Amino acid sequence: MSASTDVRSAGEPACPVHHGYEPFRQGDPFPAYAALRAEEPVMYDERIGYWVVTRFDDVKAVFEDWEIFSSENAQAPVRERGPEAKRIMAEGGFTAYSGLSARTPPEHTRIRKVVAKAFTPRRYKALEPAIRANVTDQLQQLLNKGVNTADLVKELAYQVPTVTILTLIGADTSQVDTYKRWSDSRAAMTWGDLSDEEQVPHAHNLVEYWQECLRLVAEAHQVERDSLVGDLVRAQQDGDPISDHEIASVCYSLLFAGHETTTTLISNVLRVLLAHPQQWQQVIEDPKKIAGAIDEVLRFSPSIVAWRRKALEDTTVGGVDIPAGAGLLLVMGSANRDETKFDDPDTFDIARPNAREHLAFGFGIHYCLGNMLAKLQAKVAVEEVCRIAPGLRLVDGEAIEFGDNLSFRAPVSVPVTWED
Repeated sequence: MSASTDVRSAGEPACPVHHGYEPFRQGDPFPAYAALRAEEPVMYDERIGYWVVTRFDDVKAVFEDWEIFSSENAQAPVRERGPEAKRIMAEGGFTAYSGLSARTPPEHTRIRKVVAKAFTPRRYKALEPAIRANVTDQLQQLLNKGVNTADLVKELAYQVPTVTILTLIGADTSQVDTYKRWSDSRAAMTWGDLSDEEQVPHAHNLVEYWQECLRLVAEAHQVERDSLVGDLVRAQQDGDPISDHEIASVCYSLLFAGHETTTTLISNVLRVLLAHPQQWQQVIEDPKKIAGAIDEVLRFSPSIVAWRRKALEDTTVGGVDIPAGAGLLLVMGSANRDETKFDDPDTFDIARPNAREHLAFGFGIHYCLGNMLAKLQAKVAVEEVCRIAPGLRLVDGEAIEFGDNLSFRAPVSVPVTWED
């Protein structure tokens, strides 16, 4: 398994200098981001076959111009699927497609309009008591297990958003580990750097995942349920233009996006706040500061650090010529630390006046539809930790590791301790 394979298209420029940037390494990419912004803000990286875009204004402009920069490659595998993985998925009837993020207008516009009517603040607020009860329960279990150490990823952030999205979709909340296994495979197969052999078990998982999404839609046609899938099926029956396959694709996307990135958001909010004890104390003393703290974490240490687009015609980005058909990797993790947009960007500051202008949820027509639900869960998690366990402390926060991935910067664990 190597990130050094040259997948450069004919005619693309070579780039032997990468300014310390390693596309699949997420430990501490920020110094390399800064070097790219300063020295080569639009760089062709032949190792992945993408133009890497790192300045705020350029990233935002590409997100905004959906007519020239298509989202059609947003969910494409970074590494081509091997023959055995392709066979497994074809024979298993895997035909899943992006719910929204990789679709383009007018298809994207049509489906998003239907989904937005079901994905409403009313549903978020209805879920909030259950989210709070779940967070409280997980914290009590964590504190009462007989030892004064825990991993906030596995013992809090992992379970809470998974149960939330399963409840929202109408899936079986007792199958958290199964859905997590499927989601891990989706992340690995789409944004990972796997050999043909390494892809095989993940291919089996994706077949299972897709078949479950199809089953949920079929079940919603037979059994009336108060769920997002039920809402979409009823909308279809009432005449809204959305097919069963499209509903299943929305389910396929939300079951992944609805918990994977929120698990990371909760983990990062707590990790970063605990790493800044004075600001942690501020949110304990004044919970009204939690919302601003969450936006600052999204700027400072986002769950998704990079997303992809495809140029549909010859164009320029940041003064650099981009040929038609070229892929672009928009590095929001760098844009969010652009010195021209955010003062002293490498400093974490929960009182930052323009923190909400981050690009962690994208921008334009594909702006994350679930951003309010993600922030709600993070807010509840911080509120309850402040109330129940304000004395949590990080255990060697400098040693926290992050998984290898092109787009997601997720801590493997967030170890904490507290006084008995």
